[in-house]
Amino acid sequence: MKGASIEERVIDIAHYIINSKDTVRGAAKKFGVSKSTVHKDLTDRLISVNPSLALEVRKILDENKAERHIRGGMATKIKYLKMKI
Repeated sequence: MKGASIEERVIDIAHYIINSKDTVRGAAKKFGVSKSTVHKDLTDRLISVNPSLALEVRKILDENKAERHIRGGMATKIKYLKMKI
């Protein structure tokens, strides 16, 4: 991803989130940037680069936010099941 402009990165991350429905954390790992950078890209920068794409991404981010407590609970459950073995 090095050498690409910020606008290109923002668009690439947005398309990745839309296509994969991945989380901010997953996108950060895939693109080699911090969660803060991905969040800033998707919530602040994208709206000025491509407003319609920003609306699509916002829907997915809102879904992920609504589901995060479930993911956390499942991760904890798996952690303790592994510890039992």
